[in-house]
Amino acid sequence: MTAVQHPAGAEPAVRVPFPVVDEVSRHCLQEEEPETIHIEVHLPGRLDGARLRRAFTEALRSHPRILMREVPRPWYRRHYEWELTPDPDVEVVGFPAPGRGALERARDRALDLAPPLLDSPPVRLEVVSEHNGTVLVLTVHHTALDGPACLRVLATTAEIYGGRDNSPAAPPVRPAEVPQEPADTASSWIPPARVAQGTPGRSPGNGLLVTELTLPNRPKGSPYTVNDQLMVATALMIAQWNREHGARPRPMRITMPVDDRPRDATMPIGNGTRLVDVPFAAEELDRAHDDMPGLLRRTAARTRALKSRPRPQLGKGAALLTAPWAPVAARAALTRGLRRAAAPWTSTTLLSNIGRVPYPLDFGEEAGGAQAVWFSAPARMPRGLTVTTASTAGRLHLALRWSRALLDHGDGARLRDLFEHHLHTTEVSPRP
Repeated sequence: MTAVQHPAGAEPAVRVPFPVVDEVSRHCLQEEEPETIHIEVHLPGRLDGARLRRAFTEALRSHPRILMREVPRPWYRRHYEWELTPDPDVEVVGFPAPGRGALERARDRALDLAPPLLDSPPVRLEVVSEHNGTVLVLTVHHTALDGPACLRVLATTAEIYGGRDNSPAAPPVRPAEVPQEPADTASSWIPPARVAQGTPGRSPGNGLLVTELTLPNRPKGSPYTVNDQLMVATALMIAQWNREHGARPRPMRITMPVDDRPRDATMPIGNGTRLVDVPFAAEELDRAHDDMPGLLRRTAARTRALKSRPRPQLGKGAALLTAPWAPVAARAALTRGLRRAAAPWTSTTLLSNIGRVPYPLDFGEEAGGAQAVWFSAPARMPRGLTVTTASTAGRLHLALRWSRALLDHGDGARLRDLFEHHLHTTEVSPRP
């Protein structure tokens, strides 16, 4: 890609150094497992292609931090930079041929083909026509952007296209108290459980399974949230999977993204979540069905305490790795080496719960509002499995994404069944 030439007298392009999360991700990119986020929005009606393309382009301009590309760099440069652009470099809205398997192929592309970082914006939107409506499949390069930020851009697109208010709903009210994290969990220095290997696939990359479930019941006045129920269901799913595959019980840590950004039009666009690890002792998972209320209460205490603590997005070590004390090429090699060395201490899996989708995503009378929204996050080894959930129209939309080096589709179906079963076991009445 050649440098952009600016006309005489024009304002020079704005350049922004990569934030810590972007730079660490850029250091560790792998062709065999692209760092993509997949978002799909199911609408009951039809969209006009030209009108949607105009609305999406206008939405991109409304959120200029998404209109950016990586600046090509010499090997000796001390940091990566984004260059902001006034318009897209390439056409980002596509309309694949409809027909049997069109959605599955769009999903495969979302997992296998990352939008290039050297073109602005690093996203791709495909509009898939089905017999019962339309599906928007948005592919995002996770080095540049995260799912909540791109969902905000889709909400702006819906508002421009349909002319209807797509303001976010008010967030749920949470208890004000912040309990301390219980001390009865395993040390973070102990390597956590890994997801036991199932049947590795023959090709590299990620596999995906999406399903719709009933939201779990939660008695009024419960000290825990649906997010805590999902966290417990994820831990129990993996614990049972590992038992079935002969792995001995080990403590577990589940990474949970925390997003404190506003959801309105002022939302900062980029990678804005911070990651915290929720611990589980092997013993409490073994006896979960004898004391489910207790496990849910302890999980709620841990998640609240972790959310309340200020913490750099990737911890203090990442900030040191991204400080410009050496050329980018040298720091990239060091980062990749440290990542490999730290693999045994990487969390067991990642659970990203978007919660209730805050926007109606209403595209107007003909297309309608979102009936289902699925997300999926990258599932690179050593985790090899990510769990992503969102709720729309009173239903829970679950996506399981895995590394084909670890699991195949049959394994994913078994994990889905285990998740559904254990989510149901969290529907208990709290003890007085």
